[in-house]
Amino acid sequence: MPAEIHIPETFGTAPFDPRFPNTNQTRYCYQSYLDYHRCQKLRGDKYEPCNYFQKVFKSICPNAWVERWDDQRSQGTFAGRI
Repeated sequence: MPAEIHIPETFGTAPFDPRFPNTNQTRYCYQSYLDYHRCQKLRGDKYEPCNYFQKVFKSICPNAWVERWDDQRSQGTFAGRI
């Protein structure tokens, strides 16, 4: 993870990520969700660069998915490795 991530003031949609070149952004959504929670786990809640990943997943992930993943994390049944 880079030490410093520049977060633009206006953040309408997620920027292009060469790891996910296709129009189907499902993997980009899921990976950004994982990256955000991994960053928070490693760096703490107050580490500002983690918010970049949160803004990305909130802009491209359906709300229902995020709610389901949050519920699964709180119940300890989330399949992802955080």
